[in-house]
Amino acid sequence: MEYKDYYRILGVRKDASAEEIRRAYRSLARKYHPDVNPHDPTAEERFKEINEAYEVLSDPEKRRKYDQLGENWARFQEAGGDPNAFDWAQWFARPGSGTYTRTYKIDLDDLFGGAGGSGFSDFFEAIFGGGARPRTGRQYFRMDGQDLEEPVEISLEEAFHGTTRLIQVNGRRLEVRIPPGVDTGSRVRIAGAGEPGVNGGNPGDLYLVIQVREHPNIQRRGDDLYMKQPVDLYTLILGGEVRVETFKGPVSLRIPPETPAGQTFRLRGRGMPLLKDPSRYGDLYVEVQPVIPQNLSTKEKELFRELQDLRRGAKG
Repeated sequence: MEYKDYYRILGVRKDASAEEIRRAYRSLARKYHPDVNPHDPTAEERFKEINEAYEVLSDPEKRRKYDQLGENWARFQEAGGDPNAFDWAQWFARPGSGTYTRTYKIDLDDLFGGAGGSGFSDFFEAIFGGGARPRTGRQYFRMDGQDLEEPVEISLEEAFHGTTRLIQVNGRRLEVRIPPGVDTGSRVRIAGAGEPGVNGGNPGDLYLVIQVREHPNIQRRGDDLYMKQPVDLYTLILGGEVRVETFKGPVSLRIPPETPAGQTFRLRGRGMPLLKDPSRYGDLYVEVQPVIPQNLSTKEKELFRELQDLRRGAKG
C-alpha cells in the first residue's frame, strides 16, 4: 500500500497551523474542482485527493494519529501493510505504563470509528476505517467564485464626468459604469460579475483597475487641476477678461491690469469631483502665460519703441 503524504498534497509544512491548512485546501479545491475543470479528467481525482488530505489534517484527532503513523510507517510496511498484524500497542502505549512486548491484533474499523466503504483511498480506509463520508465536491462542497480584475484606461475628461465601458468577461458582454472622480489606481467594483460560484456558492466580483491618461494641457493633483492659460500681452498690461475652458464649461477670468507672467488664479469648484461625494469639487488653478504679438507692422514697432523710450525716460 502506498503511503500518502497529506502535507505534500496540500503543499504545507508538517507544523502548519489549522488556518494555513484551511487556506491551502480552499485554494487547491478551487483550482481542481471538477465543475471548474469540466474537460480535465484528472481534475476530479486530484480534487478527491485534496479533500482526503483535508479530511485528515483538519481533524485534530485524525491528524495526531496520522502523524504517529508517519513515524511508524516503515514498521507498518514490514508487517506486510496489514493493520491487524502490526504491533499498534507500542504506538498507543501510555507514558509510565511499561513496555509492551506482545503483538496485538487491532481492528482499525473499531479503532477509528465505523465500517463500510467511504470513497476514500485504500490508505485512508486502512488507517481510519470506512465510516467517513468524503467531500466529493459536487454534492457536499460549496465554493464562492473568484474575483476578477480588468484594466481600463480612460481620459481625464472621462474621469471628470464618469463614463461607461463594454467589458468581455467569461464570454459575457457587460456595460459597466465608471463613476466621476476616479484616478489612476482606483478600483471600481462590479458586484457578482466575477467567476460563478460552485454548488450554490456566491459569484465573485469584477474590479475595474483604472488608468487615467495624461491630459496635454491639464495636470491633476488629487482633486485639484492645474493649467496654463495663454493671455495676450495687451490684456496682461491693461487688464481685461479671458475665456477659460474647463470640464464644467467655459468661464470668464478677470485679469487685473499689470498682471505679471506666471500669475496663478484659483477658480473654486472647477477641479475634479470627489469620488466619495461627486457633488463636491476640487479647485482649478490657472497660470497665465503671455502671448507675444507676431508679425508687427512698421507702425506697431514704432509705437513699441516709443513706449520703450517713455519707460526708459521715466526711470531716468
